Amino acid sequence: MSPTALPAALPTATGAPTGPPAGLRATARIAAAADGRGSTALPLLAGEGPLALRRTRGGPGEAGVMLVGAMSAPLGGDHLRIEATAGPGARLVLRSAAATLALPGRHGEPARYDVRLRLGDGAAVRWLPEPLVSVRGSDLRVRTRAELAPTARLLLREEQVLGRTGEAPGLLRARLTVNRDGRPLLEQELACGPGAPAGWDGPAGLAGHRALGQLLVVDPEFAKSPPPAGLLGEFAALTPLAGPAVLVTALAPDALRLRELLDSACAAYGW
Repeated sequence: MSPTALPAALPTATGAPTGPPAGLRATARIAAAADGRGSTALPLLAGEGPLALRRTRGGPGEAGVMLVGAMSAPLGGDHLRIEATAGPGARLVLRSAAATLALPGRHGEPARYDVRLRLGDGAAVRWLPEPLVSVRGSDLRVRTRAELAPTARLLLREEQVLGRTGEAPGLLRARLTVNRDGRPLLEQELACGPGAPAGWDGPAGLAGHRALGQLLVVDPEFAKSPPPAGLLGEFAALTPLAGPAVLVTALAPDALRLRELLDSACAAYGW
């Protein structure tokens, strides 16, 4: 039977109609704690559905976690969450094994992808996922929120690719909120694709580029000597933030060139 032949609602055992399926709900939870011997333990590592977690090797004193997609997600109607906590003195690096594809669902509902990071005193977290690809016809809302103690350090990378090769993008709405010591450090919102406010792809927006990304670095050492503002190429720039933090933003024609720009910034400043 074709999808158009299905009824709009199905009766339940009591005769009450039900709406379309709500979509997949899944949460991955990670907790990192200093082990007292100069390294970091992972007392909590629990994934659901498509959010499978694997232990990996990190840097010195650092615990590593890899997010491995166990199925295609997020589709329209899905709600995925990642919650990671680094306790006092813990060091944690979070990566993903492959790009995340935002895919359209059957009922036109938006998908949601939430990331929540909590960093205690002296904690250090690197959040380095692979790119997010906004597939034609998809509708994804991404919300990333980080709460930092005053002495915590954070390196956060975000990369978005608008459509697969030769394909128009879907609608992507992303919001990033970072608080340090209970005070706002960064609050920004991005909207791209069909349905986004006019001008998102114009000369004052992406100017025809298909990949965009940023690096946020929060480090107490920047209070003494923050990197100066400046250009890192024709379509990349570094901006110091009050906090102390710096934000690198970049545009590129594709995901490969975008990663090169962001990696070169990390190498240049030793991040």
